[in-house]
Amino acid sequence: QLEDKQDFHEKFIHFLKYAMVIYKREPAVEQLTNFVAKFVTSFYQVEENGSEEGEEDNTLLNYVFNFLLESHDATSHAVRFRACQLVNKLLGNMPENAQIDDDLFDKINEVMLIRLKDKFSNVRIQAVLALSRLQDPKDENCPVVNVYSTLLENDSNSEVRRAVLSCIAPSARTLSKIVGRTMDVKEAVRKLAYEVLAEKVHMRALSIAQRVKLLQQGLNDRSEAVKEVMKKKLLQAWLNLTEGDVLELLHRLDVENCIDVAISALNAIFSLSPVSDLKNCKNLDSRYADQFSFLKDEYFVLSVIMVTIWDIKRFVWFDISTVILNVIIFVLFGFSYLQSMPVLSEEQREDFSCFENLMTKEFIGQQLIHIIGCMDTSEEGGRKHLMAVLQKILILPTTSTAFISLLVERLLSIIKDDDGRIQTIAEIISEVREPIVTVDQPVDAAEIRKRQLKLAEIKVKIFEAKEALEECVTRQDFNQASILKEKITELEHTKNDLIKEGEQPEIKEMRVEKNDPETLLKCLMMCYELLKVMSLSKGIGPTMSEITESLILPGVTNVHPAVRNMAVLCLGCCALQNKDFAQQHLALLLQVLQIDDIRVKLSALKAIFDQLMLFGTEPFKTRRGSESQSENVQITTEDCEEENKTIEKEEETATIHSLLQLLSSFLDSEFSELRTEAAEGIAKLMFSGRLISAKLLSRLVLLWYNPVTEEDTRLRHCLGVFFPLFAYANRSNQECFEEAYLPTLRTLFNAPATSPLAEVDTSNVSELLVDLTRPSGLKPQAQKSLEYQDLTVHDNLAMKICNEILMDPTAPDVRVYARALNSLELSDSSTENLLLLLDEILEKVKDKLCQRAIEKIKINLSKGANRGRDDSERTEETGFSERTQETGITLPENNSQNEEENHEEANCASVNEFKSKASAKSKSSRRKAVRGERKGAAETRSVSRRKTRTTSASESGDEIPEPVPVSSARPSRRAKTAALEKTRMNLTHLLDREADN
Repeated sequence: QLEDKQDFHEKFIHFLKYAMVIYKREPAVEQLTNFVAKFVTSFYQVEENGSEEGEEDNTLLNYVFNFLLESHDATSHAVRFRACQLVNKLLGNMPENAQIDDDLFDKINEVMLIRLKDKFSNVRIQAVLALSRLQDPKDENCPVVNVYSTLLENDSNSEVRRAVLSCIAPSARTLSKIVGRTMDVKEAVRKLAYEVLAEKVHMRALSIAQRVKLLQQGLNDRSEAVKEVMKKKLLQAWLNLTEGDVLELLHRLDVENCIDVAISALNAIFSLSPVSDLKNCKNLDSRYADQFSFLKDEYFVLSVIMVTIWDIKRFVWFDISTVILNVIIFVLFGFSYLQSMPVLSEEQREDFSCFENLMTKEFIGQQLIHIIGCMDTSEEGGRKHLMAVLQKILILPTTSTAFISLLVERLLSIIKDDDGRIQTIAEIISEVREPIVTVDQPVDAAEIRKRQLKLAEIKVKIFEAKEALEECVTRQDFNQASILKEKITELEHTKNDLIKEGEQPEIKEMRVEKNDPETLLKCLMMCYELLKVMSLSKGIGPTMSEITESLILPGVTNVHPAVRNMAVLCLGCCALQNKDFAQQHLALLLQVLQIDDIRVKLSALKAIFDQLMLFGTEPFKTRRGSESQSENVQITTEDCEEENKTIEKEEETATIHSLLQLLSSFLDSEFSELRTEAAEGIAKLMFSGRLISAKLLSRLVLLWYNPVTEEDTRLRHCLGVFFPLFAYANRSNQECFEEAYLPTLRTLFNAPATSPLAEVDTSNVSELLVDLTRPSGLKPQAQKSLEYQDLTVHDNLAMKICNEILMDPTAPDVRVYARALNSLELSDSSTENLLLLLDEILEKVKDKLCQRAIEKIKINLSKGANRGRDDSERTEETGFSERTQETGITLPENNSQNEEENHEEANCASVNEFKSKASAKSKSSRRKAVRGERKGAAETRSVSRRKTRTTSASESGDEIPEPVPVSSARPSRRAKTAALEKTRMNLTHLLDREADN
């Protein structure tokens, strides 16, 4: 029996080898591997059931394992792939509580770790899957976990990274690696990373920062598939962990510091679930309409989203229907809450608990204002009351600056016309800036003396009246006594009035202008919100002009940075309303741009770029006033006028140059915000056509590659989007990149060792610039113009590169230039000149690699020229014979001359024809189709122009040539180009002749 088993094992392996040499995943081979895995592991079940023959039957499993492990380093990648695949399937088909020999375990572990470094990605994938059951997450030094972590971050193949993600066990060591794959460049990897986090990682294992980051990235991912996984799996998993309590989920996200993420998460949750199904609705009851003190910030964030959804989807929600139907009542609640906002003293601001409580209240107040924005203001009474309440809140001195922008935004959304908005905001600014206060009126000393004398006189009269009263009582003259008593009472009242008048000073109401930073900041914020919604065609009227003079311009020179920053923002918005205003206050913005705080500089920089985008360079030109000219000069010669115009133009050019030099200097700023804003502004100017500069384009390319900007994600993203969009828009933009090619590479080649630019890969920069200047990358409408141009951008670039190589053939930079030449898309127009330059380069360049690269280019160009010439000759001969047969005309002595002309034309067309074919081969099938359609269109145009030329010549009375029938064979591109050139020349000649006549 042992011999039979041994023989079976050998034959089993023998037949298994037939399948292992097949690399392609054929269904038959895959089914066979599955059968082998199930068949071999089925004997292991016998041992588990306690059979006495289990140990003997298990020898097949060990035999197969040993064979596979011995075959892991075979020369054939197919054998290595199948060996790892079978090991994976064998381990996967073994039961959960299976045990294997320690020696076998170590051997499998060792072999599969080696296969993880295989150069074939499919082999690495199977090795990763095979090791999944051999990892120990509790062991800090587990080699499998360590290799998994390395592959997850460094493997170049996305499928390998996906395999590791599916196999790696989440732990404290590996969690950060898994979270990091949510930023992978491949959509499939990011998608799987979110699935793993949803299925294998508890929410409590993630920090609040990690939760917020995952939500922010997942819900804003560029892939819809990743967004769906985020919504349907990870968010739902987290919601299930909180037992469906949305408030608890918000509490675990810290909504005060990440309001946008919280709102996005709620929108994602509610987009999949109706409001009626949310279990936390039990927390939203009528107490909402009674008091706010017991509510937390999470409640108001939820309320904002609920109100929005209720308004959009018309959900019936009991809390909203009972509270929000009456706009006036809710606005009053909000007003009472905002009015009760505490004002902290300096000591209280230093107390963290008091400050934190204030921040929470401000956050809740902001959410209340958001809810006010969702109110239905179609009813006139509610709208007027809402406007009145918003104005009252804005005028309150206790209203925090955190509410100003939101309140003004809500107020301006109710007022529809610009004039009404300006009038309303101007009145509010006036009330805030100059409130009515009561002032004690100082009393004159003479008045006090006069009052005292009158009081003394009354006292004397009272004394005399009392004496007279006593005498009357003594005489029993009661009638006179009653009269005196009334007189005494009257005098007592007069005396008391005088005493009260002296004790109470006179109070007077008057307006007092406030210039404290908080008041100025509130007014400027209101003005800024107004300017943001004003139409650019509105201009600066009297009211805005007064606000500018009294509030904005003084605010620019205020000592507090926040006030200055808001004033600069307002000044920039005002400049967009009027070109003359922009020109008048340009000097002030430039001064701020150079000497102020970084935040204020940033605002000024944005304002200047906005003006350049809207007006161009017109407001920035210095104009020479006519006042400087002498009044007694009455006659001015033409030479003087020309000289004045030239001087004025030079001054304008110098001014624009100085301005651009100042703006471009911020590209080298030590502050990343200024660098980013300057780069973004220059990119916008260039993309809109306001600015064309190869020098600035070169600086942008260098800035993109500079290691200093590695952390500036916004800067790199902006430039990464700008370069291809700008380059492929039209040919002139590609010519700008062509001009920037050599200066950019020279800067990198000459960068000192201490410069960050010394670390930049020059070959990569060269490849980028070559790719951006490809004629095939142009948009279809831009490519049509190339048919009428002899040299392409790559042709010109090739000439420049060749000349640069010849300037210093021994420089190490020549290798980069040689590789660039191999990547160019060259047309036939430059072939002859290029071959001459390449011959000269081969004579002077001594580097072997460069010589081989140049020889390769030369051979391709030479072969292309010969092949194109043969094809063109064959085409022309066929066309000529067909034309002769079709017309049946025998050509006399002019026959030989016509043949020579046709032969010459065919020879000229040969290079172009071959190069067009060669370049077409290097492009994709899609580009072939586009070029084919374009070529057909060009043929149609050339034929119609030939007919036009003939007709024009006939009409002009010139000698009419014999009509030549159109060939049935398609003419070459060079022949069509030559025909077009002749047509142009003839038409120009005719037009000149008609003009002379």
